[in-house]
Amino acid sequence: MARHHEVQDVMEQMSYGLYIVGSRSGDDADGMMADWVTQVSFEPRLVALAFENDARTLENIRAARVFSINLLSQDEAGMALAAKFAQPYYDAKIGGRTALAARVHNKLDQIPHTLSPGGCPVLDGALAWIECEAEQFVAAGDHTLVIARVRDAGKLREGEPLTSSYTGWSYSG
Repeated sequence: MARHHEVQDVMEQMSYGLYIVGSRSGDDADGMMADWVTQVSFEPRLVALAFENDARTLENIRAARVFSINLLSQDEAGMALAAKFAQPYYDAKIGGRTALAARVHNKLDQIPHTLSPGGCPVLDGALAWIECEAEQFVAAGDHTLVIARVRDAGKLREGEPLTSSYTGWSYSG
């Protein structure tokens, strides 16, 4: 039988890239930080992302079927950009915020961005972006795995991609 504390300690040692996933609901664009992102196929070119089952971004992707993935840089600018997206859209998702439970955070406010061909946010400060079309939604415990086809991409500048090892942040255990 696994020892919960040791499992958590080991899982927190796994390193992930940090990305901003852009989505839309009608004309309302939004973004969230994600780190459970990976390529899963060359042909066709597919990626997989895991979202908390109650994430607003997952809601948007289920409705619009399109989203963007913004790759951040491993430097102060990338860290500052990631920090803007570190909180959930709904305050109610954070324990102890009952007085502010109805409050929401539009994390794109004052973040320079354009829209991908499919209408999802591409951050001006990103290294690169990918636009994807959701093809499968797979239940995976308290998350949903979205498998998506890459439709378009663009490189904005050179740099090293931001990782959880660089930031010291953890989303695991």
